[in-house]
This record gives sequence, C-alpha cells and structure tokens, in this order.
Amino acid sequence: MGNNPGKILFSVDLEEFDIPEEYGRQLSLQTKLEVSYQGMQLLEALMEKYQVRSTLFTTAFWAQHYPDYVRRLSERHEIASHTFYHNRFETADLARSRQVLSAITGKEIAGLRMPLMQDIDAAAVAAAGYSYDSSLHPTWLPGRYNHLRASRTLYSRDNLWILPASVTPLLRLPVFWLMLKNAPVSLYKMMCRRIMARDGYIVLYVHPWEFTDLSGYPLPALIKRNDGKKLLDRLEALFAYFSKAGCTFDTHSDLVRNKAGLPEAGQIRNEY
Repeated sequence: MGNNPGKILFSVDLEEFDIPEEYGRQLSLQTKLEVSYQGMQLLEALMEKYQVRSTLFTTAFWAQHYPDYVRRLSERHEIASHTFYHNRFETADLARSRQVLSAITGKEIAGLRMPLMQDIDAAAVAAAGYSYDSSLHPTWLPGRYNHLRASRTLYSRDNLWILPASVTPLLRLPVFWLMLKNAPVSLYKMMCRRIMARDGYIVLYVHPWEFTDLSGYPLPALIKRNDGKKLLDRLEALFAYFSKAGCTFDTHSDLVRNKAGLPEAGQIRNEY
C-alpha cells in the first residue's frame, strides 16, 4: 500500500436483526435482539485480537436492551447513532436516539448513520447535535439508491461533515458488506488498495448478524453466503492484511476531528 498505508475506518451497524422480515419471515423481538448480540460478541473478539478500534452505529432501542454491554463497548469503540429503531423512523428520533446513547455510555454521540443508508436532511442532523453523518453510499444500488454523482470522500454541508462509505475511484464499486461476503478475497483486497491509494483512508461497514448462522432464514443466497465462521475467517484475513501493511484502525470521529488539510465540499474532485 506504499509508504503511507492509511487509515481503516471499520464500522458496524449494530441493530435489530430484522432483515428476514423483508422476505416474509416474522421474528420474535427476542430473536431480533439476540442474533445481533451473539454476532457482536464474535465480532468484538476478532476486533480485540487485531486491536481494531471501530465505530458502532447503534440503534437506541437495541442499546436499551443491552446497556451494560454497550457501555463496555464504548470504552474501546466509538458509539454512534443508527437512529432509534431499525425498521421505522421519524425526525424526532435523531435527537432522541442521541440522548439515549449518550445517557447509556456517558459520552458525546457525534455521528449518525441512517438504517439502509437512507437519505436524510443534513440540516436536521446538525440541528439534532451531530457533527457528522455517514449515511451516504456514493454508488448505485438497484432498488435502493443512486448516488453516482455524489462526492466519494469527506466534505462539509449545512454545518455537518458528510463521511461517505467507500467506493472505488472511477467505477465506484462498493466495498460494503455484500462485497465482503461475495467477492473473491483477492479482488476485495485489490479494491481496498485502490481506495486507500487515492483517498488515504477507507470506510467499511458490516452487521453483527452476518457473523451468525443464517441458514435457517429465508434470505437470498447473496445475503446468506459466507455467513458465520466463514465470514469471520474472511474478515480476519482482511484485518491481518491491513495490520501487516501498517494501516491504523481509527474511528469515524478520529478522521473528522483530524480534518485539517482535507478539502471542503466545493474543492473535492468528483471521480466518475
């Protein structure tokens, strides 16, 4: 990765496991909470092994059910908001989730990521007290969003820093959770190298429930493939690769706080 290997901004969307409900399978509240809890424990152990500091975008509803665990996670990782509930949203949830998470952790909650990377008004996010939003995915995901003309890298808007999830230059191929699960590991590493060489950092994100056994749920193969231990092994190979290259694992707030020298929105070069 060169003389300046860069920063890894690894993030986790810590939420209720409700994705089977998108495919017609209703789950009990206990299942939706516990599947994510089990996966998060496995993921936490792997991050501990490689000394990974991450940003955990956590729903306030999930955190209310595991307050001691979330408080412990906050000792090493950044806790940020994933709004209040994963499956529904109203604007008041921006401030409400931030307040609940702050009360649980005893720390300032600086960041937001909307569930499903939904669009959100930057002014409303800033008004709720956040300093950055990481809801933008500057790629095209059929049936979800098309942000091919959005900036790929950190910029400011309406008194808010926008920190997009990473995509490759030019083709804007995403390196999000589905790519980690489905792409050959060698290809995934190459995509990461290209992003790091251009941007100096990379924003990655996963969900804790991916690291559990998904075979019993009616989910598409694209989602179920390489779940549980297989996905943990893939992620461990990636952590080992980054660590060997001398990369540092930072939180989203780390990058935003150290924004000196990074361009403002009007100065960013868009790469299509």
